[in-house]
Amino acid sequence: MSAMAPDFSLAGRVIVITGGGGILGTRMTGALARAGASVAVVEPSLSKAQLACDGLEDAAGKALPFAADITNKASVEAALADIEAVFGPVDGLVNNAATKSDNFFEPFETFPVEDWKQVMDVNLTGAFICAQVFGRGMAERGRGAIVNTLSIYGVVAPDQRIYEGSMYEGRAINTPAIYSASKAGLWGLTKYLSAYWGANNVRVNAISPGGVFSGQNETFVQRYSARVPMGRMAEKDEMSGAVVFLLSDAASFVTGQNIVVDGGLSVW
Repeated sequence: MSAMAPDFSLAGRVIVITGGGGILGTRMTGALARAGASVAVVEPSLSKAQLACDGLEDAAGKALPFAADITNKASVEAALADIEAVFGPVDGLVNNAATKSDNFFEPFETFPVEDWKQVMDVNLTGAFICAQVFGRGMAERGRGAIVNTLSIYGVVAPDQRIYEGSMYEGRAINTPAIYSASKAGLWGLTKYLSAYWGANNVRVNAISPGGVFSGQNETFVQRYSARVPMGRMAEKDEMSGAVVFLLSDAASFVTGQNIVVDGGLSVW
């Protein structure tokens, strides 16, 4: 019997990505479209979603913008209807949306409960709602794939020592507890759904990005890179390959897994 080559193509697939206009989401959107998918880019505003779609006219697939508040189930259900009217049934979902609150970098001891709830609503509850709305049809049809974007800091704790003197866009930064907790919770949801929908041939996996360079100051870059065996931060494009793989038939027997894309940081 001859071995079959792995199939990484997403031709003919309809993929929804939330947070598709963000730092990583824009690159993921491009990778999905270039792999042949019809990509529904979901953001709270059409204008932000459109930014991810621009420049993909020559891709094998295509990307179109859709607006939805992922913390509101009725809004997500309306987006599903709009997406299916344009593209047809949804084959895959990337839960990539995440948010920061006004007091996101407040110390743990004084972090406001209201901010905790706001971030959790998007990072975890929003993913739950999208999995409900988009995953239900996949389960009924007996085919589909969901990829949840976690974080290395849902796997290991942040090293607080790297943040002294660290800045991003002119403000001091840290990784707050709500970020770690929401991403760890999303990993729990990933494992749950992989078992819950396994018999329906709906695969549910996750990726955990390590630190991605997006304009942090040199102090942060040096201290973070010193913790990474590969000696650097990730580039924005370096998460997309794992997402394409997990949505494709090349990962047809992969479910309940978390691909950690961190340059080796978590091995230490």
